Amino acid sequence: MDVQISRIFTEICINPVKIREICTSTNLIFTQLLKHEQRTNNFKFNLMKRIKTTPRPNWEAQVENLGFGFHTLESIYWDESAYYEFTMSEIETIEKATAELWALCLEAVDHVIQKKLYSKFHIPQWIIPHIEKTWNDDAPSIYGRFDFTFQKGVPKLLEFNADTPTSLFETGVVQWDWLQSVAPDNDQFNSVHEKLVAYWRTLRKYLHRGEVVFTCVKDSLEDTTTTEYMRDTAVQAGLTTRFEFLEDLGWDEVAHYFVNSDDEPIKNIFKLYPWEWLLHDEFGKHLMEDRIKAHWIEPSWKMILSNKAILAVLWELFPHCPYLLPTYFDSVDLNSYVRKPLLSREGANIQVVKNNQFLMETEGEYGEEGYIYQELCELPTFDGNHVLVGSWVIGQEPAGIGLRESDSMITDNGSRFLPHLIA
Repeated sequence: MDVQISRIFTEICINPVKIREICTSTNLIFTQLLKHEQRTNNFKFNLMKRIKTTPRPNWEAQVENLGFGFHTLESIYWDESAYYEFTMSEIETIEKATAELWALCLEAVDHVIQKKLYSKFHIPQWIIPHIEKTWNDDAPSIYGRFDFTFQKGVPKLLEFNADTPTSLFETGVVQWDWLQSVAPDNDQFNSVHEKLVAYWRTLRKYLHRGEVVFTCVKDSLEDTTTTEYMRDTAVQAGLTTRFEFLEDLGWDEVAHYFVNSDDEPIKNIFKLYPWEWLLHDEFGKHLMEDRIKAHWIEPSWKMILSNKAILAVLWELFPHCPYLLPTYFDSVDLNSYVRKPLLSREGANIQVVKNNQFLMETEGEYGEEGYIYQELCELPTFDGNHVLVGSWVIGQEPAGIGLRESDSMITDNGSRFLPHLIA
């Protein structure tokens, strides 16, 4: 069994744009593997330690020299007054969960497409041909972030940030710089930067010839920093790139293709902008008319994975998976649950019910499309700090972790980012 799984993961990594063909042949193998692991309870995870420490005297200047300009928002965002310490065994457990969940996510996408389950995701009918084409063409995905809590030492998936995951720069660059300054003899689960550069090199031959436009909205320093960081890794991989704000891009009504601010055709585009927002913009409504058929990164099939309906689909397909929590489109089978909008961001419009008693709810503007109900599994707490582990998959492989701390049980945009190391 382990040999079969190893072969599959190797094939996915070597053939990154053959995702669909590989994942459709693995359903039985993964189901058997997950049942086997549940029976054997083969997990060793004692839970990380939170270590208080003194921030570097010049930490603000040091992180700003890296290009990290949003280290302090309404309060401290980058917090090095403490760090989390992991054992190698704990890291291997997270890495294993990340790899297996990514493979299952690919199977779930194929299932949704084959069974035409788009209505569960409230995906507009007009964009479905675009989604199916990108999936059938094996349009490659670069990255995603699984958010984990833990139950008896086992990572439990809370959600998958598959389209516009944040904290990439903090994970790949800022916490690594902290490690080199504070504990250079230790290691970190962090190959984010190297894997991004390597995967851009792999993708070069699959993109249209010409530059890649990197874009985000104008009013977000965080998005601009992350987009420029992604662009920098592409430049290091040898790609020709251009940065443009989304508001400056356009559509050529005569030639029928997207254009940059110089009215030149866009052939390849990386966007840090949610697909569901793009579909509602006049700009995005031209997707099906694009004569050039620009390569979009992330591809439109990632709309399926970035929608929280995927959590209910995953549970329906893989109820034996030790990393999944029971999740449904209604709450009838749950006494303690978290209600989440299908499309929401930064912890908005989350409702928590425990033992059939309302516990808390966050405000926001999401929920019009509907909700999923996920069994409540609270975050680990250290001295009143609720910690969430975000585990990155880049180029089809686990690539590192970043940790967010909150004063409440819901992680939101103001939650602090703390570094980690391996003891």
